Amino acid sequence: MSRKIRTLTLKEKEKQALIDHRDHDPRPYVRERCSAILKIAEGHSAHWVAHNGLLKARNPDTVYDWLNMYEAEKLAGLEKHQQGGPRRRRL
Repeated sequence: MSRKIRTLTLKEKEKQALIDHRDHDPRPYVRERCSAILKIAEGHSAHWVAHNGLLKARNPDTVYDWLNMYEAEKLAGLEKHQQGGPRRRRL
């Protein structure tokens, strides 16, 4: 059984928006996700990006989830789905 590598083709405007958010967004999770999407668009597999393309290794399923969010909702999908659960209140 052969696996199909998922690819992503970005329009120039989409690429520039991702670069801008990767370089300037105040939210670290948005910067990381934009970086991952840009690397997938450059031709790397999501699996490779998860293990080699980010500052911290991620589960490949996580990077595929980011790709799914981007394909469904573009940049808005990467911004609105913050990781982690609700924060515990401190007394």
